Amino acid sequence: MKAIVPAGVLALVLAGGGYWYMTQQNAAPEPEPVAQSEDAAPADDAASDFAGVVEMVQGNPDATVEVIEYASFTCPHCASFHSTAYKQLRSDYIDTGKIKFVYREVYFDKYGMWGSLIARCAGPEKFFGIVDLIYKGQNEWARAGSDAAIADELRKIGRLAGMSTEQMDACLADGAKLEQLVGWYQQNAERDDINSTPSFVINGQKYSNMNFSDFSAILDEQLGG
Repeated sequence: MKAIVPAGVLALVLAGGGYWYMTQQNAAPEPEPVAQSEDAAPADDAASDFAGVVEMVQGNPDATVEVIEYASFTCPHCASFHSTAYKQLRSDYIDTGKIKFVYREVYFDKYGMWGSLIARCAGPEKFFGIVDLIYKGQNEWARAGSDAAIADELRKIGRLAGMSTEQMDACLADGAKLEQLVGWYQQNAERDDINSTPSFVINGQKYSNMNFSDFSAILDEQLGG
């Protein structure tokens, strides 16, 4: 389970540079912490800046039970959750319309950011399918080595979802979108007191990572079953 960079000091200084800026850095192969800055705007003052960020939602938008998952694409525990408990959660509670499920990205490092940009590149309709592919292939793409190799592995995943290289490169180079996403993450993480991944907020109550049995018990209680 990864501990999160303190949201109060998390900021992105990549607007206008995006993917080009990140790939020009002499970064080590392992993911690095996100750049920090004391100049980050307060979340409340910046709320309107994030209006263009789309919430990624599955299930019944009008359900009485809302589950928000906070996860990072480079977090092994998040990948494990998605290969196990999430599958049952989707089968028993999401696809049946019992709950509203919201997925929110957490940014530990630039590679997780790139994964987010690829996952969002084809729009909400393909987002969760790409998320599944990213987590399934995490051991391969996140350990590919150089920045260029990791970017190429993520592009392979995007191609499986029907995206062109040009389309993905445009998304990866969108520094303004990335800045928006990181600010949006900061606002959400501060409000929900997120300090590790995966974390879950179920009808306003925060929970740490758990197996499906524990998840199911909480949901059934919330559903009155």
